[in-house]
Amino acid sequence: MSGLRANLAVARGGFTLDADLDVAPGQVVGLLGPNGAGKSTALGALAGLVPLTRGRVVLDGTCLDDAGRTVVPVERRGVGMVFQDYLLFPHLSALDNVAFGLRSRGVGRREAACRAHAWLERVGLDDLAPARPRELSGGQAQRVALARALVTDPGLLLLDEPLAALDASTRLDVRADLRRHLGEFAGCTVLVTHDPLDAMSLADVLVVVESGRVVQRGTPPEIARAPRSQYAARLVGLNLYRGSSAGTRVALPGGGVLECADERQGEVFCALAPHAVTLHATRPQTSARNVWQGRVAGMEQHASTVRVVVRGEPDVLADVTAGTVADLGLGPGSPVWVRVEAREVHSYPV
Repeated sequence: MSGLRANLAVARGGFTLDADLDVAPGQVVGLLGPNGAGKSTALGALAGLVPLTRGRVVLDGTCLDDAGRTVVPVERRGVGMVFQDYLLFPHLSALDNVAFGLRSRGVGRREAACRAHAWLERVGLDDLAPARPRELSGGQAQRVALARALVTDPGLLLLDEPLAALDASTRLDVRADLRRHLGEFAGCTVLVTHDPLDAMSLADVLVVVESGRVVQRGTPPEIARAPRSQYAARLVGLNLYRGSSAGTRVALPGGGVLECADERQGEVFCALAPHAVTLHATRPQTSARNVWQGRVAGMEQHASTVRVVVRGEPDVLADVTAGTVADLGLGPGSPVWVRVEAREVHSYPV
């Protein structure tokens, strides 16, 4: 049996993580969730830094942890890890940082240096082998940390917010480089990130964790088409509602009704994109079946649009232009009318 099979059950204080993770060789699984969901606890359990309360971690057929009955020490697990702040040794050169894992496993100095230099060349930093971490840019430090994690040929690579410390201009290039290296990596990869673009562009499968439980898993397109929690919906930029459907009409428990493009019966999720929402100063004269009144609760600039939070029945996020904001005189507390075409609202079973 190859790949990672993990049942992670960890009880810490008042928090409990109970999540299953399966990762095939060569596959990247993105672990997503709000703060406090249990993502870092999951990485710690996989690395051997956090003990399991129950469950198992099996990598390529070898049991690494069986809730205390079998526990392989951290340094013998064949796991590489890249932390958010990289944790490079400040007193070592880039070359010696990369070689450190090999030397700690008993590899001779000359061989370790040769293999470390080869990895620095692969990440485009062979000319910076003598540099100390303080002399490296954020992107260069990230590449050194990745080389250090991969030089030992781990069976499992753990990435904890690997791009979070980078500025926007550097992030674009480093993300592309990371995608290339992950594509060449034959082992299993688990990526923790809060950034939806990182998740969508780097991961083959996404696992959404909330309050210590897996609430959804699927490919990025599957998650984007049919999110099953408010967090997942916000991640992919959709409004999400849950209600009771009778044909195309969905009654929402918090008040309000939505007309949808799909005919269903029973409990459903409804999703619609913020750009499909139009706002009006007065009730629009329209044949659209989704029209309701609300009040602006907040606004935020999003690239070339303004994200408007409207409280009503139901609440909704709308993406409008700055011109629309000016024309309607929108501001916190402003009354507005909301309009959405039924064809823009898609439902799917709970």
